[in-house]
Amino acid sequence: MADTLKDILLKSVPLKSVQVEALVVMKIIKHCSQSFPTTATGSLVGMDVTGTLQITNSFPFPTTDIPSTDSHHDPNSSSNPAAAAPRVRANAKYQEDMIKCLKEVNIDANNVGWYTSANMGNFINSNMIENQYIYQKEVNEKTVAIIHDVSRSSQGSLSLRAFRLSPSFMAAYKEGKFTTESLQKSNLSYQDILTELPLVVHNSLLLSSYLHQMPTDPPVSNRSIPSSLDEITKSSNPPQPPLFPNFDSLDVSVDPFLEKTCDLLLDSIETHYNELNNHQYYQRQLGREQAKITAWQQKRKLENVSRVSAKQTPLPEDEWTRLFKLPQEPSRLEGLLNSRQVEQYTRQVDGFTASVSAKMFAVKGNLLPE
Repeated sequence: MADTLKDILLKSVPLKSVQVEALVVMKIIKHCSQSFPTTATGSLVGMDVTGTLQITNSFPFPTTDIPSTDSHHDPNSSSNPAAAAPRVRANAKYQEDMIKCLKEVNIDANNVGWYTSANMGNFINSNMIENQYIYQKEVNEKTVAIIHDVSRSSQGSLSLRAFRLSPSFMAAYKEGKFTTESLQKSNLSYQDILTELPLVVHNSLLLSSYLHQMPTDPPVSNRSIPSSLDEITKSSNPPQPPLFPNFDSLDVSVDPFLEKTCDLLLDSIETHYNELNNHQYYQRQLGREQAKITAWQQKRKLENVSRVSAKQTPLPEDEWTRLFKLPQEPSRLEGLLNSRQVEQYTRQVDGFTASVSAKMFAVKGNLLPE
């Protein structure tokens, strides 16, 4: 009885942060980098400790190869087998077998989520939402989606983020209705789709102590003293001071990643306008059908008035449901996801332009005409 109450109390504690082991981070980076530009996905195992989701191991999902001859293949499309790997039945069976093997060797074997790769922050799509919904749909299922951006990480800073679907979006996705009326009732917006959790990379105490006690390279004692400055500059291995200056940070050119992000942002804005045009077309179609129904009802009322005056049986006035068919409102889910993706791109642009603007401000005296 006490154990049951303890389990209930542990399940009621919400997730506050995610702690990933350094070895798991290395495995995710290696898998995503080797699969780039194809989407890489895998499973995460670990345990929940009082609101902190500790991820201690991971393994990739087997996927089918995509023909290299298809140059128009979209890595984030719904037909991409790599992006849809977490919800494939064969991979679910593979995940169960892997967890059984981990249990046999006394390793944490609780499924705590999945990971996927991204390119330039382009990860908010129907594949990602459906995969996370499958993992998170059970009651108190504490799972996360780890997103590793390969392109951002190639710049020298690790891009690793943890996301969960919000409870309001989970309820709306379960209902499957993303109409204008349902969104107004639930007060759901694009900002309520995902919830980001703080992520911390954890090292074991033994590894931390080893890193702190790593000895520096011993000085080379048998190195000859150069006779001139020219000999130092022509040397194949010139000596470098400990704090060797890096002049790349002083480059004032526009970052190529900024240009690519702006291109993706423009594409997302164009997609938003297409979704808006589709919804406006639906409203025009609905208005025309409703006008036809109103005209038919008025005509039927006048006809019934004449029939009643002639002492005849009036005709039913609800036949319009059989004669007219109202157009079905398109789902607003794609519009919500695209709006959330636009917000993601704008945050990236803001982060890129912060450093570029500072450099431009520093050298503005040389850029302004005299």
